[in-house]
Amino acid sequence: MAFEGITGKLQNVFKKLSGRGKLSEKEVREAMREIKLALLEADVNFLVVKEFIATVTERAIGAAVLESLTPGQQIIKIVNEELTELMGKTAQRIDFGSVKPAVILMCGLQGAGKTTMCGKLGAHLKKQYNKKVLLAACDIYRPAAIDQLKVVGARAELPVFERGQEDPVETARLAVQKAQHDFLDVVIVDTAGRLHIDGDMMDELKRIRDTVKPSEVLLVVDAMTGQDAVNVAKTFNETVDITGVILTKLDGDTRGGAALSVRKVTGKPIKLCGTGEKLNELEVFHPDRMASRILGMGDVLSLIEKAQESFDEKKAAETLNRMKDNSFTLDDFLEQMQSVKSMGPMEDLLKMIPGGNQLGDVKIDEKQLAHTEAIIKSMTKKERQDPAGVLNASRRKRIAAGSGTTVQEVNRLVNQFDQTKKMMKQMMGSSGKLRRMFGRRGGFPFGR
Repeated sequence: MAFEGITGKLQNVFKKLSGRGKLSEKEVREAMREIKLALLEADVNFLVVKEFIATVTERAIGAAVLESLTPGQQIIKIVNEELTELMGKTAQRIDFGSVKPAVILMCGLQGAGKTTMCGKLGAHLKKQYNKKVLLAACDIYRPAAIDQLKVVGARAELPVFERGQEDPVETARLAVQKAQHDFLDVVIVDTAGRLHIDGDMMDELKRIRDTVKPSEVLLVVDAMTGQDAVNVAKTFNETVDITGVILTKLDGDTRGGAALSVRKVTGKPIKLCGTGEKLNELEVFHPDRMASRILGMGDVLSLIEKAQESFDEKKAAETLNRMKDNSFTLDDFLEQMQSVKSMGPMEDLLKMIPGGNQLGDVKIDEKQLAHTEAIIKSMTKKERQDPAGVLNASRRKRIAAGSGTTVQEVNRLVNQFDQTKKMMKQMMGSSGKLRRMFGRRGGFPFGR
């Protein structure tokens, strides 16, 4: 995941500061030097780092910090605030403008994930804003670009407008006309990219922009390219006046410099970020939450939002009722486990919990979760309803063979489930602890 390297380095700095009751100006400046090196190693733009360190240092050597009883915590607070400021303060919404359909022009170099991002963005607008979206295929140069957009569009259940190798400017104009005729809300235009910025590409992009008059010109940049991504963003902004940036591959093994630099260098906000290959792995970019992630302070709000998307309130309420009358089954257990899995890799979810990154190289055994799922699915309905009472030795042997596991693993699951039910029964007693834990409306934690 992005920022892992910089997070570890910053936490080492803060640990030294937090272990001291008082700090001298010399100690603060030494800490700032270490932070500066950490940011430069993360491929953050040098001028951005220079200004950031100067601002943080000026605030950190003030009397309010040096004379504080908790100077280390005060400096962490300052760094957090300045990182948030650096990345744009608050999340920026997509601008749909006042004319319908709204046109969103997507641009960027080849390899940044622009065509895939068109589908992701369309799916995002459809789900979050209930928009009717049309994808327009205006990349006529890259082999199979149109076919790729069709595939992505089909996965997102979005229509695609294309005219083969015809003039992309005219294709964009006709796509908008088609959307008007069909009463659609948004047209997302996939434009041609190049392996490098050239005059022809920029000229065509400007002609498309002037023809369809988009409410958004979004630049898609690969976060893994670091400083190069920032240079690309600067050039595109100077040429076509972008309105925002989408960072892709933020889940990769990247140093994160682009996320920390691009807002300052271009003056344009990062609006969205891709966090995986799946169609739904696109998030609104929240500067304050990203700052918390960078500092290893977790991102509970994003975790809650992921859970809200994954848990069904009605089903959660029904499950809670079954807990109350002690009729919770392995089917319920499997359903909740699958909901948690749909939120993303467990290791990434752990890092959203404050302090979760300090667990080091803790690895969640995803195979073990798959084994659990296979065991439950190898049971009959009756066995899933009452495993402890129904499962004799021969049944357990059959389930182990059917799930490709061992009898010991089957036994372990049954015992753990039995203990869980007993614990739930106790918590569902007169104290009402579980009800309070699961919320007043009866939903699971973080349920809608």
